[in-house]
Amino acid sequence: MKRTVCMFLIIAALCIATAGNASPNSGAVLSADSVSVGYTLQGEGTPALVFVHCWCCDRDYWKYQVPHFAERHTVVTVDLAGHGSSGMEREDWTLGAFAGDVASVVEALDLREVILIGHSMGGPVALEAARLLPDRVIGVVGVDTYQNFGQTIPEEQRTQFLAAFQADFPGVTNRFVHSMFPPTADSALVEKIAADMSAAPPAVGIGAMKNLLAYDPAPSVGEIQVPIYAINSDMFPTNVEGNKKLAHSFEAKFMPGVGHFVMIEDPERFNGLLDEVVREITGRE
Repeated sequence: MKRTVCMFLIIAALCIATAGNASPNSGAVLSADSVSVGYTLQGEGTPALVFVHCWCCDRDYWKYQVPHFAERHTVVTVDLAGHGSSGMEREDWTLGAFAGDVASVVEALDLREVILIGHSMGGPVALEAARLLPDRVIGVVGVDTYQNFGQTIPEEQRTQFLAAFQADFPGVTNRFVHSMFPPTADSALVEKIAADMSAAPPAVGIGAMKNLLAYDPAPSVGEIQVPIYAINSDMFPTNVEGNKKLAHSFEAKFMPGVGHFVMIEDPERFNGLLDEVVREITGRE
């Protein structure tokens, strides 16, 4: 009898220990323009954390965040259209359309209390998704983005920058990625990311970059009433005071010594900072 009771307690304890980090559930939904949008869902708990990848990447770039946060939260990673497992049937790769991809997943899963977390291009996408989901989003977190909400790029400069990608997308993307890391970065990691991004479909990469360069975040930032945070590398300056003047609420946290992919280069430090941000947004311990 004692042996049976002990075994029952052990099994019960294991179930409790693993309940918050259940196996991932992958699926797909249709966006507003009928493009298939892939996602992965894992964990339970509020607020739900929805992670949005950067330009020419995919949801796997959050692989070091999912197991950590799924212990306490519903965690969703999304493949924007044209990336990862999602569909390619889109003519214009706008930030608004990408935001609609995120909104379609959030609405399909009926997530009610959401923090959007976007890396690089995923940051502006998260801002636009927050505008589409005002009754569901309680905070927005940019990851090495939101350096300057007031900055816009002149058309001539945008045209010159895009021309290089149009001439040699793989080669220019490879060099572009290398410029995002300090000399001390893990060379194998840099090569892996450069290879991933250089292999992206050129039409998607160039189209998305064109729209990203033309994007003015100020109107969206002024409209959003929930807290906006940035977790940024110190490799590029962040205009904290300027951002605060444009946003309802803006705060920044910094990770010295890493490059653009802060969540991969130092996952433990990044996860700790994101834990802090989630606590500050929710007011919960």
